[in-house]
Amino acid sequence: VGFGKTEVALRAAFKAVQDGKQVAVLVPTTVLAQQHFDNFSSRLEPFPIVVEMLSRFRTKAQQEDIARRLENGEVDIIVGTHRLLSKDIHIKNLGLIIIDEEQRFGVKHKEHFKKLRATIDILTLTATPIPRTLFMSLSGIRDISMIQTPPEERLPVITQVGSWDDKLVRLAIMRELERGGQVFVVHNRVKTIQALKGELERIVPEANIAIGHGQMSPRTLEKVMSAFSRGEYDILLSTTIIENGIDMPRVNTLIVNRADAFGMSQLYQLRGRVGRSAQQAYAYFFHAPGTLTEEARVRLETLAENTQLGAGF
Repeated sequence: VGFGKTEVALRAAFKAVQDGKQVAVLVPTTVLAQQHFDNFSSRLEPFPIVVEMLSRFRTKAQQEDIARRLENGEVDIIVGTHRLLSKDIHIKNLGLIIIDEEQRFGVKHKEHFKKLRATIDILTLTATPIPRTLFMSLSGIRDISMIQTPPEERLPVITQVGSWDDKLVRLAIMRELERGGQVFVVHNRVKTIQALKGELERIVPEANIAIGHGQMSPRTLEKVMSAFSRGEYDILLSTTIIENGIDMPRVNTLIVNRADAFGMSQLYQLRGRVGRSAQQAYAYFFHAPGTLTEEARVRLETLAENTQLGAGF
């Protein structure tokens, strides 16, 4: 997590476009699609390369226009969610498919492209590979490359596990705000997310809190994420929509409520959202007092013990 997979994807896409091919970048969430679209656009701006995005952040008319231009070969790189797999999307000269956060896609999705043409190259990126992918790599059916050196100045995330504690939550948030940073608070129940916002406002009245989750309208969610990345809010209280690939170097404290309800891979991915700069990052995994199952306890302890960079693999 945070070792530079996107950089590899960007360079591979650039190379494919230089060879006259079109590139599709498949991502699991609209928020990640927006982030990749912004990254690819800004990095490739000096070159005559057309980058577009297909997701629910686009209107129906925009989607139809992009689909038409893809079919005519006018778009070089298309970043998109599952929308790219729709029947109405035809890419004229597809040469490379990049599947980011590969563990979030089913076999059906991934095999979809193989049916199109046998000559397409596929690059899958993941920090937490599913057993099928790992097996195919280790048995030689697929080639595997591992990035084993983190970017320079990267520090391991200090991880704490315990039951929810108002004092500790306040301490963690205030320490981050005092050094000019931002905080992710993950609460995976849309039904009670508003109640937790009220709780956080009571604990840290100084902080400016935004809410983000998948049931919000695309426009509102896009506005919230943009405002947060510009630094207009101190805390983003969200569901696991931030789990995959989100890269905001100013956010260096993560608080997960009811961490006992998450799987190992999810918690590892969530922890990877912080510590993406030279700053020391902190992750707090809180569980409800007295309700911890043996399995959940082992999961959380394993995460707390394995904090060195690249430990998850």
